[in-house]
Amino acid sequence: MAAQILYNTFKDRMKVGVYLRLDRYLANMGCGSRSAVKKLLRAGQVTVNDQIIRDDGYRVAELQDKVTCWGEVIRYREFIYLMLNKPAGVISATDDDRERTVLDLLDPKYRNKGIFPVGRLDKDTEGLLVLTNNGELGHQLLTPRKHVPKYYLARVTGAVGPDDFAAFRDGVLLDDGYRTLPAELELLQSGELSEVRVIIHEGKFHQIKRMFQALDKKVVYLKRIAMGELCLDPALELGEYRELSDEEIAILMRKDFSDNG
Repeated sequence: MAAQILYNTFKDRMKVGVYLRLDRYLANMGCGSRSAVKKLLRAGQVTVNDQIIRDDGYRVAELQDKVTCWGEVIRYREFIYLMLNKPAGVISATDDDRERTVLDLLDPKYRNKGIFPVGRLDKDTEGLLVLTNNGELGHQLLTPRKHVPKYYLARVTGAVGPDDFAAFRDGVLLDDGYRTLPAELELLQSGELSEVRVIIHEGKFHQIKRMFQALDKKVVYLKRIAMGELCLDPALELGEYRELSDEEIAILMRKDFSDNG
């Protein structure tokens, strides 16, 4: 129900927009402090729908009006949604005294927006990570009963065979006595170092590594390539990120995404 409400709210906002004071709009989008924004307005550096506006109290429709500052279009987003191609060596956290975090990879304009990673990838795992400041959506996606399928590419030691496929299909008994939900295993290349695609529907600590460990194999490389229908943009190099498109945000908002399984 909560996921459906989020999705409906998103659609409604896209239809009608929300009106904000112009100075707040610009400040929220990183154009400067409220006082700095007032100076920009007085200097005629801001336009709304191609008209110079000097009134800081002027109200704009966040999703309809065209706002520019210094000649650059400023697109308003109350919530920010980022897709990151996480590199190995950084942790999925907002701050840490010793380790480099995923937030350290972001432009400073994103760092004071309350952004956090949705879920986590291990320090040495690469690939798709969503970051947002929408706490309600983050909660919906992280709720344990929401079994969103997660797709990974992995390289593991040893040949992968029928016994491994059967174990994944039935659920693997981990070292702590927990049996995982049924998972899918697809062989891409076999040998002393096998390449596989793995689909899991939960996110236990070090789950894929522990699943293969229980089968006497070791994961030497792991990359998440998709969550549900949200796929990692192949144009993103390791450490690069971009904002999600409206279509991608709608995928996250959809009830069948966050209620899958």
